[in-house]
Order: sequence, then C-alpha cells, then structure tokens
Amino acid sequence: MEAANSPSTNDEGGGGGGGESGQELVTLQGGCHCGKVRFEVQTAPDLIVWDCTCSICKMKRNTHFVVPESRFRLLAGGEEGQITTYTYNTHVAKHMFCSTCGVQSFYIPRSNPDGKGITVWCIDAPSATQPTWWIQETRLFDGQDWEKHIESCEISAMSKEG
Repeated sequence: MEAANSPSTNDEGGGGGGGESGQELVTLQGGCHCGKVRFEVQTAPDLIVWDCTCSICKMKRNTHFVVPESRFRLLAGGEEGQITTYTYNTHVAKHMFCSTCGVQSFYIPRSNPDGKGITVWCIDAPSATQPTWWIQETRLFDGQDWEKHIESCEISAMSKEG
C-alpha cells in the first residue's frame, strides 16, 4: 500500500469510515509523534469525523473517524510494551497510546468495539497546503450523555463493512 501523501485507491466498496456503500476506498498512513507507532487504514475519501465530548476525549481533543477492524493495519509499534492501553468506566473502550511520546493515534471506541477510531490529526498530511483534504464533515458526539446519544446517531454503523 502507498503512503498517505499519494493515497492509493481500492474499489472493494465503501462503508464504514463515514463513506457511502460502493465508494472507492483510499489508503492513508499515520502514526504517533515520535514515529514508533505507525499504521495504515483504508477508508472512504470523504470522511465524517466525530468530535466526542466524553470526559477523556474532551481532554485529548479526540477528533476521530471510525473504520472496521479489517481496514486497519499496524505497521510499527506492535512489539511488547510500545503501546499502552488505558480503560475506565465500562472498560469497553481501549484507549491505546505510544509508551514513548504518549500520543493516541488510534483506539477501540466504546461505540464501535468491532472497529478502530483513528485520530484524524495523526494521519500523514498529503501536503502542507492540504492537511485535512479528507474531512467532509465533523459531527459532535455527546459523550457526556453517552447512553442517550448513542441511540440517536450513526456512529455505531461506521465500523460495519459495506
């Protein structure tokens, strides 16, 4: 797969990652600040990203998009101890971060335990003039009232194939 500064495409169909079914996928790469954790992800080119307001996401400014687990691949950082996981409350969400620089470039969201939440600011920018070309829309997820909001939004569908 190609680097994010020249996204490759895949016509396997869309869905998840905010895309419409049948949409061509692009492959993006990203990682943490120090570069010890790297990943690639296949997603729709017109992302819907989520700005969550739960207690931890609000503090981290976790603006993310969600993809099915099958469209995520860890490229570096899989060795023992490089990624640290933090959980709290229901312990469904797995907040994973680099044990060297502390950046969370992806995690397993409570809303999508079958997928990955990708921190949008950790995607490699294709160029300095187009750092966020892939963001179509940013939606608010009311994490302060999680149980009520999960029923009324589409975030749970984002980690489903097709």
